[in-house]
Amino acid sequence: MNYVISLLKDVVAKRRLIADLAKADFRKRFVGSYFGVVWMFVQPMVTVAIYYFVFGIGFRNANPIEGVPYVLWLVPGIVPWFYFSEALNAGTNCLQEYSYLVKKVVFRVEILPIIKILSCLIVHLIFVVIMAGLCLCFGWAPRATWVQALYYTMAATVYALGMVYFTCAVQVFFKDMSQIVSICLQFGMWLIPIMWQEEQFADRAVYPLLSVILKVNPMYYIVVGYRDSMLLGNWFWQRPTLTLYFWGVTVCMFLVGLKVFKRLRPHFSDVL
Repeated sequence: MNYVISLLKDVVAKRRLIADLAKADFRKRFVGSYFGVVWMFVQPMVTVAIYYFVFGIGFRNANPIEGVPYVLWLVPGIVPWFYFSEALNAGTNCLQEYSYLVKKVVFRVEILPIIKILSCLIVHLIFVVIMAGLCLCFGWAPRATWVQALYYTMAATVYALGMVYFTCAVQVFFKDMSQIVSICLQFGMWLIPIMWQEEQFADRAVYPLLSVILKVNPMYYIVVGYRDSMLLGNWFWQRPTLTLYFWGVTVCMFLVGLKVFKRLRPHFSDVL
């Protein structure tokens, strides 16, 4: 616990440095690219368009929420997933990418995963604004619960950070970790009701078990929370059991990830 408190104090003390490094990391991704940051938005928007045409038009899925167009239901589910998957992918390789900082004795390497996630957070917050704009374009009046998207963003950030502390530490010694993370994310996207809704299986015997299995995944809470905030007007305390479960798992994941990171940290510079 003293280690966690020490890290939090260090993050607060170095907040300006962390913000500057996160902005530099964001800009670095597009060095030499003619269209620059535009590419960061083109790929997710193309992906949304493909899923909309395949599931919303091709398979003619019924609107999961009455009166809500399929694309408006799809976007609040897929936007947090884009953020989480990008943060986990980028964060897993952060120690190798910044190996020159890892080898500096005076630099606290624990802030490198934070820098990577903040870099991804910049794009995500822009997509949250776009998501709100899309709702307005479809004639939806702003709701007070829209501000709750920031809470779910914070929740996804803490969960992703705990995962990244674990994966980036292991990645230094086990180079295949990044490939494993990538494959797990591909499966994970389909194990969460982002393009489909669990109510499709309501008339089947497997539905009660499926509903429980889906809720075991902490990202279920985030995806459902975004839809609650943007479309249904529900507050997070209206799902007390799911909220307590999410934060219980997230705190445990964060502490475990940080403990693994701390245990392996003395050997980073030797391996890198």
